[in-house]
Amino acid sequence: MTVDITLIVLMAVFFAAGIYLLLERSLTRVLLGLILLGNGANILLLAMSGGGGKSPLYVAGTPAEDYTDSLPQALILTAIVITFAVTAFMLGIIYRSWVLGREDDVQDDPEDRRVADQPSYDYEDDADIAADTTEFSDPDPASDDPGAPDPAGARADRTGDTR
Repeated sequence: MTVDITLIVLMAVFFAAGIYLLLERSLTRVLLGLILLGNGANILLLAMSGGGGKSPLYVAGTPAEDYTDSLPQALILTAIVITFAVTAFMLGIIYRSWVLGREDDVQDDPEDRRVADQPSYDYEDDADIAADTTEFSDPDPASDDPGAPDPAGARADRTGDTR
């Protein structure tokens, strides 16, 4: 199996440009980035599928190595359909954004800004805890404190429960 270097370079350029466009704030550029990523994935599948061969229809006497695997072609077709569906969905989002706000850019949400500006507080690391956290710190086991540890004999004497 030989891999065409031109397809690999083209795929890398499509992926790089697609990721760059996905990081933009304009929804139209995000859409173009998704399209480039989808085309890069199709080229990747095409480049890794191997060289051409005979049609995958059975002909008596033809060895199995001469046939072309049709799975990469089916995967590419599926990827084209998925890319088309995502493109249609994004076009709907872009249109709705334009109709409602007359702009194509994604704005910062004020609530997200407020949360990002808050100081971080981690309940596990920042919570105040007592210095002694052991549960066996009560010196008088016969006390009536319901949270105090209770030896098995003292409980059986009071409640009749022998566990």
